[in-house]
Amino acid sequence: MGERLGALATFLVILAVGALLGSGVAQWFTASRSAGFVATPDSLGRVRVEVRNAGGRGGMARAATDRLRDLGFDVVYFGNADRFDQDSTVVVDRVGDVGKARAVADALGAHRVVSEPDSNLYLDVTVLLGSTWEAPVAADPGAEDGRPWWDVGHWFDREAEEPANRNEG
Repeated sequence: MGERLGALATFLVILAVGALLGSGVAQWFTASRSAGFVATPDSLGRVRVEVRNAGGRGGMARAATDRLRDLGFDVVYFGNADRFDQDSTVVVDRVGDVGKARAVADALGAHRVVSEPDSNLYLDVTVLLGSTWEAPVAADPGAEDGRPWWDVGHWFDREAEEPANRNEG
């Protein structure tokens, strides 16, 4: 009986170590695969973005803003454009740095980037969302935090939970 218990304990330890190693390798592959495709504000510095709904469908500017903020872009304004007759999305470089505009376009799945520097605007990029724009789908829609179901790393990322309404005094 003691040998079986010892073998079971050894098996469970090996299984746990394998799961942790697999999780680390999977995160490394995911990070290395996406690192070459989309520049992020980490590599570009602060990128100030304005998002405008030029397609006329409700909620587009909010969805694009949420997407960009989740990726680390600094969306300083979002709202409606002057007109709602635009079909395709256009990302406009406002400071003469097309790399920042390209990073925003890649994050939104947009293809058209133009450069129209304007020193009167206190931002780097303007996004004019066309009516055909759709928010990019997450890699694993079933994951609540964007991680795949098999990633055990979320078990170790615990934030301190504080009550929403705290009355002290």
